[in-house]
Formats: sequence, C-alpha cells, structure tokens
Amino acid sequence: MGDALFTDRSALDTVRSQFPVLAQRIHGAELAYLDNAATTQMALAVQDAMRAFEQHDRANIHRGVHTLSQRATDAFERARSDLKRFVGAGPDHELVFTSGTTDALNMVAHGLSTSGIQPAWLKAGDEIVVSGLEHHANLVPWQQAARRTGAVLRVLLPDAQGRLHVADLRRLLSPRTRVLALTACANATGECPPYEALLQLAADAGALTVLDAAQAVAHGVPDLSALACDFMAFSGHKMYGPMGTGVLVGRRAALERLEPLRYGGDMVAWVSATEASFAELPARLEGGTPNVAGAIGMAAAAGFIQQIGRERTDAHLSALREHAAAGLAALPGITVLSAHSRASAIVSFVADGVHPHDIGTLLDQLGIAVRTGHHCAQPLLEHLGLGPTTRASFALYNTHAEVERLLAGVAHAMKVLR
Repeated sequence: MGDALFTDRSALDTVRSQFPVLAQRIHGAELAYLDNAATTQMALAVQDAMRAFEQHDRANIHRGVHTLSQRATDAFERARSDLKRFVGAGPDHELVFTSGTTDALNMVAHGLSTSGIQPAWLKAGDEIVVSGLEHHANLVPWQQAARRTGAVLRVLLPDAQGRLHVADLRRLLSPRTRVLALTACANATGECPPYEALLQLAADAGALTVLDAAQAVAHGVPDLSALACDFMAFSGHKMYGPMGTGVLVGRRAALERLEPLRYGGDMVAWVSATEASFAELPARLEGGTPNVAGAIGMAAAAGFIQQIGRERTDAHLSALREHAAAGLAALPGITVLSAHSRASAIVSFVADGVHPHDIGTLLDQLGIAVRTGHHCAQPLLEHLGLGPTTRASFALYNTHAEVERLLAGVAHAMKVLR
C-alpha cells in the first residue's frame, strides 16, 4: 500500500530525515514509533530554531533595553503571532503561552472559579458540562472548580460506540449551564465528536466553551475563527515541537474573566507593599519568565506542519488509521474502539484474554512503540465497560509498512499470549 503523503521514496526520506530518532534500532529491529498521541518526535527544523535562539539571542524578554533582550522579545512575540495565525485566531482573540494543555485547562478552570479581578464566573448552583470523552486534564480541574464554587458537574455521556450526540447535549443544557468543556479528539479512543455543533449549541445557551485540541493540533487543526469557542488549548509536544510548551488561545473578552493562576513578575502594571494592579492581556496570565525557546520551537513546528501541507498530512494520517483499524478488526479476538472514526490518527483496541501491557511489551521486542493503559481517561473506558487498552497513534513520518508491522506484531502476540 502506498503512502498518500509521499509521491516517491525520496519525498518520504526527506520528511523522515527531519526525525533522526527514527533511524535507530530497538532490540535489533527498525524503530516503528507509534506513540504519537502521547508525544510526537521533534523535527530538526524545530531544534534548529531553538538552538539558534539559545546560541545567539538568549536573554530575558520585555524588561531589557539591551540588544539581546530586544531580539528575544521580538522572537517571542513573533512566535505568538505565528501560532495565532496557525489556528485561525482573529482580531478578537489573544494567545497565552503555557507549559502545555494541562496547564492551560487548569488556568481556565481556576480562573473561572476564583474571585479577584471580578466575581467568579461560576457560583453555587451553576452547571458545568464536561463530555465523557475527556482526558483527566479536562475533567479533574472542573471537578475542583465545582467543589470550590458549589457548582454542579454534569457529564455528557457517549453512546455504547463512544459517540457524542448533539441531541443529548440539547437535553442536558439548562439556564444554569455556564461552561461546556469538550475535546476535539478523544485520546483514548480516537473518537472525533461533532465539536463544532456542540460548541455552538452551548454558546447559544450562554455558556463559555472550552476546547481541548491537544490531539487535533497536528491533524485536522481546528479553525478558531469558525468556531463558537471561547478557549482552546494545545501542546507543543503533540505537534513535532518541544515538551513543556503549550498555549491557551481564546476570545479576549473571555480571557479577561480569568483570575490569574500565577502571580509575580511581568504580569503586573504596578505594585505597592499592600496591593497590585495586573497588566493587560496576555501578560496578565503569563507571570514569571516564560519558556522563550519553547515558544519559538512551537512556532517553528507550526511552520513545519504548514510547509508539509495540512490537507496532505490529514489525508495521510486518516489513511494510516483506516488501514490499522481495518487490519486489527480482521484479527480474531481484537475489538477496535471507535472503528467508525475517519478523522483521527489514533486507533485503540482490546484483545480477548490478553493484557495490553503484555502486548505492548511484546511489540517493543519487535521495535514497535505503542501506548498501553487507561490513557488518562478512566471514566470513559469504565463507561464503555472496558479496562486498559493498547493504543497505536500516527504522525506524518509513519508509513503503511509500519502499520503492516503493527498488524503482524499484534497477530503474533495473540498467538503467543492467548
């Protein structure tokens, strides 16, 4: 089977050459890295951009009058602008740098449930709707927000196939609904809900909307300008960029509602011994020295994705997922989760009578890296009547030959372990 992204082997080799980690051998076999939903590999173009900053422009930003500080500030703010364009942020949006999706989502949940700049958005008796597909990072912060404020947490449950339905949200919404928190792609199953319609429905009901785009940022990137979305979060390490980086991008009016999560340097307008006034956005939410090199790396990663071509990348990853899902479903004893999904780069499965950790260990002996466990989504898997699963996830450097190796490895594991 051919690789839809590449017109010839040299094109494939050019892309893969950006990721030298893939050239190594694991237990004597060529590495097939299929754990991209956890972390993608970082492109050389990203490493080069970060190295150039560290070697030539490293300085703290915003407060220095010397040349290096000014160059660092310019590079940091240019990265912000590049990432805003990457996700289609319009003039009414602002982008805040964070340490990742988890940090960004905690910033929103904390900021909407804490009084300070203005009364907290959430109060006793209000309702927070969280989808049943969520990673713990988009569930636990809302549990804590509900405890802080006395708000009620409601869950939009998926059906037995893991799908979310607009009609179910319509029944769940009420005049008390103040927040909808939703993923663009479920990391545990690969399910891509109709988030555009769900966000619009909640926004029409007067709720603030929060989208976890961690699993969509490198595949099917949401266009923020076309969404009824107040806050969107994603991470650099899911998009061929550095770990420990991320953004919260949202409507300026919604971001203005957030009480800062971190207080300190660069987020204040003035300070006296007894009180302080906070700076304008985005500085208000970026207390402390930021990861300047990481921000530059994220922007370089966005440029790398755009250079390859979003539509080509999306088509390639969807084809890899379809190939893997169909091949796994054809194996005796294997059940693929959300087998119907076509827009995802994730395929998760369970094997009758075989523990996922055993499958993952055996696949590693064959040089194939996958993820096993609950994938930080225990409530979802429990709702579906499942325990831990095995998850393969794809990136633009993966190939159909690697999918075939995965299928052969799983078939071998079933023979050995059952």
